[in-house]
Amino acid sequence: MRRTIELSDQEATLRQLLLDVSTYIGTLDGHSRPQLRFTGGWVRDKLLGVGSKDIDIAIDSMTGYKFGLFMKQYLEQPDTQAKYPKSVKLSKIEANPEKSKHLETTTGHIMGLDIDLVNLRKETYTEDSRNPQMEFGTPEDDALRRDATVNAMFYNLDKSEIEDFTGRGFQDMERGVIKTPLSPYQTFKDDPLRLLRAIRFASRLGYSIDAEDERAMSDPGIWEEFKLKITRERVGIEVTKMLQGPNPRLALHLIDRLGLYNTIFTIPGSESCHPAMALSFWHKAYNQLQAFVDAKLEGPDTQNAMTIIRSILLGKPEDGYRMWLLCAFIPWARSARSAAKKPGGTAPTSAKLAAHEGIKADNHSAKLIDDAASHLEDIIQVRKAVTEDGSMSTNPLKRKQDKVSRQEQGLSIREWGPDWRCSVMYAILTEIAESTPEEHHELLEAYAHWLSTLKDLDLLEAYQLKPLVDGRKLAKDFDTNNGPWVGKALRLIIAWQLENPDNLNPEAAISESRETIIGLIQDEKQSRPSNAKSNGNNHEGNRKKKEKKEKKEKK
Repeated sequence: MRRTIELSDQEATLRQLLLDVSTYIGTLDGHSRPQLRFTGGWVRDKLLGVGSKDIDIAIDSMTGYKFGLFMKQYLEQPDTQAKYPKSVKLSKIEANPEKSKHLETTTGHIMGLDIDLVNLRKETYTEDSRNPQMEFGTPEDDALRRDATVNAMFYNLDKSEIEDFTGRGFQDMERGVIKTPLSPYQTFKDDPLRLLRAIRFASRLGYSIDAEDERAMSDPGIWEEFKLKITRERVGIEVTKMLQGPNPRLALHLIDRLGLYNTIFTIPGSESCHPAMALSFWHKAYNQLQAFVDAKLEGPDTQNAMTIIRSILLGKPEDGYRMWLLCAFIPWARSARSAAKKPGGTAPTSAKLAAHEGIKADNHSAKLIDDAASHLEDIIQVRKAVTEDGSMSTNPLKRKQDKVSRQEQGLSIREWGPDWRCSVMYAILTEIAESTPEEHHELLEAYAHWLSTLKDLDLLEAYQLKPLVDGRKLAKDFDTNNGPWVGKALRLIIAWQLENPDNLNPEAAISESRETIIGLIQDEKQSRPSNAKSNGNNHEGNRKKKEKKEKKEKK
């Protein structure tokens, strides 16, 4: 592994500019020349040969905000403008109090690089909060407060060399290990969010976690500290970064193996409510999803079950994150719904509650999970109806197809909605988790057969199908007013279209459904007497109000 850093042209120019600013500050009355260092993740990524546009800059003798003001002042000097090209311009300088209420930091953008200016600091924690008291510190203090040794190395701008004040940064990078600089138990107790950060960095870098750190992460006492000190919004941010990272499967595996599932994917305040599925089965789901991701879409063997399922269900770039998000809630798949908040209302699934309350998932993500859990049993039953008839095959020439099955399956897809692919993947992973390894091959063949049938029947986008006629035309043809019957009639038209995909004649669709539509209209008229009387009373009342108003105007 390399132990030196080669700066890009942009980074070299930034380094020289920062040193010039430091020298400029040293010429001012009452100020000494500050020492500057690039820190943390930028150093790690450069050592790994990975480019980074985000650079944290540590200052030893003043706050980041104060340094940023001096930097802006220096860039406005005529001599500076002559020395550096016009592209060297600080496009913004903003105090960033939200990052830490105890510290004035500054963010800026220069030459396409995002910089964060902050002073070296020392942290002191209290028992009841993960937000430390901060004070100016030494480089050693700043390195030791960090979450992992591989994130604690500095690049000294004056010396152009790497500094490893923990004494373990290089060693742990070579070993591929995430390790806290100080005692892991105390580190995680002070700030339990570091549990999730350790998992995120391990999954991002493909590293293991130090054995001593793992023991601390598995300590129930640390889990309790986590629940007390960490907001669910912060949990959600870290989980999202894991699942959007390069190795979400490893992140879920570490959560599983370290016993953290019920600490992360939980319903706060309902500790007695746990996932219905035994967590010992969950690994089968996330391992299967990884196998789908790894399935090759090109080559001689592209008609196997794995490839067919992947090509139909994982077609869009954003599908990957959504599938991993759903996979995280497989253990909640069979959990009972909670009670509805309003009488007659539909209660959310427990999976949705765990997402919405446990990781503060946004409304779209929570709905995605709720839909998948809600449609689970329906999807399994539809799949079985198609595949458990003795004719299952992934060869389109051997599959049985008929108009009725096309209509039924098309209506089902419309019921499941635009995200039906995600719901089907949720069903596959749930069935995989609940079955034995010996049953997996047959199960995957069954889903591949069903999905191939849907593709052959041109039903993959059935949820987008528009009716051949609109409500106004129906009302005109049947010489009546619009009403709830129109929606029901349009669903009949859609059903007819699904059964007759090659017939685009709207009159044929209406004719076929005419008697049923007439029945809908008659049923609606028969249920209106009380409404008609009420409407009549309203008309009479309106007439009297109008007459009263006219008399008033005449006076």
